[in-house]
Amino acid sequence: MYNCVICRYHEIATKGNNRGMFERVLAENIRHQLRDLPGLLVRRVNGRVWIGREDRSPLIGEEIRAIRERLPRVCGLASFSFIVMTRVDIGEIRRAAQTLAPEIFAGKGEKPSFRIRARRSNKRFPMRSRDIEIDLVSRIAETPGVPDFVIDLDHADITLGVEVRDEFAALYTESLPGPGGLPTGSNPRVLTLLSGGIDSPVAAYLMMKRGSPTDYISFHSAPYTPPETTDKVIGIARHLNRYQISGKLYLVNLAEFQKEVRDRCEERFRTVLYRRAMMRIAEKIAAGHKCRALATGEALGQVASQTLVNLDVINRAVDMLILRPVIGEDKLDTIATAEKIGTMALSAPQVPDSCTVFAPASPATAAPLRQIEIQESLIPGYGALLEKIVAETETVIP
Repeated sequence: MYNCVICRYHEIATKGNNRGMFERVLAENIRHQLRDLPGLLVRRVNGRVWIGREDRSPLIGEEIRAIRERLPRVCGLASFSFIVMTRVDIGEIRRAAQTLAPEIFAGKGEKPSFRIRARRSNKRFPMRSRDIEIDLVSRIAETPGVPDFVIDLDHADITLGVEVRDEFAALYTESLPGPGGLPTGSNPRVLTLLSGGIDSPVAAYLMMKRGSPTDYISFHSAPYTPPETTDKVIGIARHLNRYQISGKLYLVNLAEFQKEVRDRCEERFRTVLYRRAMMRIAEKIAAGHKCRALATGEALGQVASQTLVNLDVINRAVDMLILRPVIGEDKLDTIATAEKIGTMALSAPQVPDSCTVFAPASPATAAPLRQIEIQESLIPGYGALLEKIVAETETVIP
């Protein structure tokens, strides 16, 4: 019965002269999500994006299921509704409302509460929003198969939405939520440091939600970490790529550097030394692949390397901007986001990662920058070693 989908956005509507760019990127991302559904058009109209066929023929069950599953992955999308699209004609709108009515009242019991919410952005249409609502309620009440109902304007069991626009009219019964934010691809690409934990996948998703597509970099320490370490990260990256058009994964073996740190540096500084090296390696890879910033899943005070002092020391290893989208998040909020986007189940299995290799028994929580620089000077050929590690990096398309 539904022949189109109407897509709404909020934040994009606040943009000025470059609003069209954001709308184009949003439409492109919707097309990408629905690319295997032939015959569906994605078109922009003023303040909306709609999906349907040229002849406005009804959507089939497979298309409806795919759209319901995939549109919640399109960042920038505030909500969407399956609609009956008609011409801007009160007769067609009435017929569509009467056709929908038996379906929307089915299974609602005796005397369900009902309301119509009409919105008329087409000011040339001869009826005001309130008049449309009154007219359609009376028509629906006369429709065969519709039970007696009561009007409840505040907390109705059933709501029929009606939009009368310049281009078409739309009738719908539900609004399904999208992620909101900005369309991925409307801001420059970033490189996210991706571990197998809970926080970094959420950080990658939040960067996509702010418009930045992301590539990923992950560190392992083979042979001290098992193959499952990288397998887990590849699976997480593959899942995250469902929210964007593309994203590469760079796998870096840090073991050689970690052995130097183990043999030459004070144990309590190991974690900070690891993190500074990771940032330097990530900066080199980001610069070589047109990523404009680094992103991490660090949250203030969560572990020893994420104290305010240690984060400052880690920052000073690189010149590139480091973004930390979950820096102030409560852990339970991060977990809730991970569950919503589907990465929690992938992050849950416990697998060793680079940070656990030669981990100090009592890590420093406030490492002095000068002490860290002295420790780094104890590693012969420090810069050349990092360059070698970068050169041996493996690139994976998840």
